[in-house]
Amino acid sequence: MLPEYTRSQLALRNGQDRDEIWVAYKGEIYDVTKSRLWRRGNHYEHWAGQDLTEELKDAPHTEYVFDKFTVIGILKK
Repeated sequence: MLPEYTRSQLALRNGQDRDEIWVAYKGEIYDVTKSRLWRRGNHYEHWAGQDLTEELKDAPHTEYVFDKFTVIGILKK
């Protein structure tokens, strides 16, 4: 079973406060630390450490972009 993290804990994994770079999508937290597109904790106008579920609607790609990343936790409701 995957660990659960609060939004506050997710926010710390923004690539600035800690080395980890995480984003959430549909309740799952993904580690995007190794992605060159998230290297500084941001990807275009999106910032790591956040739930990107609503923002994906405006992205030029689909949710399948998350398939290449590992789910490392669940976002607490």
